Amino acid sequence: MAGHSASPIGVFDSGVGGLTVLAALRERLPDERFLYLGDTARLPYGSKSPQTVRRYARQAAGKLVERGVKLLVVACNTASAVAVEDLREAFAPLPVIGVVEAGARAACVATQTGHVLVTGTEGTVSGGAYERAMLALRPELSVDAVACPMFVALAEEGWTEGPIPEAVARRYLELELAGPERTRVDTLVLGCTHFPVLRAVLERVCGPGVALVDSARTTATEVAELLEQGGLAGPSPVRPRGPGESVRFLATDAPERFARVGAVFLACAISLDDIELVDL
Repeated sequence: MAGHSASPIGVFDSGVGGLTVLAALRERLPDERFLYLGDTARLPYGSKSPQTVRRYARQAAGKLVERGVKLLVVACNTASAVAVEDLREAFAPLPVIGVVEAGARAACVATQTGHVLVTGTEGTVSGGAYERAMLALRPELSVDAVACPMFVALAEEGWTEGPIPEAVARRYLELELAGPERTRVDTLVLGCTHFPVLRAVLERVCGPGVALVDSARTTATEVAELLEQGGLAGPSPVRPRGPGESVRFLATDAPERFARVGAVFLACAISLDDIELVDL
């Protein structure tokens, strides 16, 4: 495998949503260093053509590879759906992990009834990447999907608790989880990196009989396993690292907004001193 154990793990997304993946990675891998790139100048990727997304993803990944990352995490559902194989080919032998693959595998393990509901943006849902990935592993599954675009706006505004997000979640999900067929849904896939910050609301709306699969958490688990298998796990620091030592951020536009909105997704403050403005 490429890379050195002391090198950082590279993570990229079209914006700040992928910081939920970074938060899960930091929690699972406290000894590792990370380099996160948010392509904030060109978001959202979901409205772009697959060809454009592949080009953007390759440019973002290339910037991280230039900085010497040892592993690449595609923390964007759209880029993960259309560009992972392209990135693996372009940057071999660098290990590349996408959030769609990780989330799909976890959903296949989690479901007992075989009925899975995927939530995501309109682009992710219409593209059907999660369905294809799950059915490739378990063809007998019944997989439905619902677009929940307002979840993105709620997450970016920091409205993650209270009557407004709960009412929106009920409007999106109650019909999907009701009725004789849908009552067998026992697994809900959070198919957008913005959605984990709404987890508490979604758990209340879905009820105890539905397991929530968070692609951020499952991606972190897969990264940990891959590092261990490849002998790439980072050495334990002689002292605990501060935020600026363990993570550096690259943004292609508006670092002030990146810091403000990103703090909601990372669940901690982001210093402007830790954000570098870059051009792809």
